[in-house]
Amino acid sequence: MGSVIVQVEGTGQVWDLEAGRQVVFGRGAGVDIVLPVQAVSRAAGVIRAVRDHWTLSNLSRRATYVVENPEGGGEFVKVAPGRAEAPIPFEFGRICLPGVKDGPALLVFAPEHSYSELPADGGGGSTVVAYSLDTTATYFPVLVALCEPRLRDPASVLIPTTAQIADRIGLSATAVAWHITYLATTKLRVKRPAEEQDGRQGKADWQRAALVSLALRFDLVRLEHLEALPPDQGR
Repeated sequence: MGSVIVQVEGTGQVWDLEAGRQVVFGRGAGVDIVLPVQAVSRAAGVIRAVRDHWTLSNLSRRATYVVENPEGGGEFVKVAPGRAEAPIPFEFGRICLPGVKDGPALLVFAPEHSYSELPADGGGGSTVVAYSLDTTATYFPVLVALCEPRLRDPASVLIPTTAQIADRIGLSATAVAWHITYLATTKLRVKRPAEEQDGRQGKADWQRAALVSLALRFDLVRLEHLEALPPDQGR
């Protein structure tokens, strides 16, 4: 098993933690990583290496910490005040502390995850693929464009409109609307959330939101799929 690397972004400070070792961060004296931000507790938290993953203890009495997966599709883990040794499943994580907007971020790199050798299907017939998507089909760039804001920034709540997707990938708005309906009703079979059953939100709105949520939750669309989109001239 490798070690867990903790890095204070932009400062050159790096800790190499073998299993069982830990670092304490906060703004007070006696901590390993000093974050001179008034909103951070004097002893704010503990990062501990545990073989092929790491844990985060939240020593704050009030603040909830968020650990983002910069390589994922909006994945994050919340660590409640007082929570001890919450296991973090990401190989690469960014710890977000309330009130720390412009200060250095805490980045944590865990060893590469190991995977078991999966046996071939036995009797009982083949397993049906729950969500079968063709990455070469025209509907796939539509789905990727829907998810693009969240893929680029997990904290984003923006969901592109039909017109924005049409401009982004060079299709007509009518074609984009058709592909969204096809994805929602046939390929991914999303359902209107219960709180929207009264019809206050338009069909296109809840369908687009549901498609983004499902696609990112089950990794149907990932960062590498952004290559399916044409270059964004605004970037």
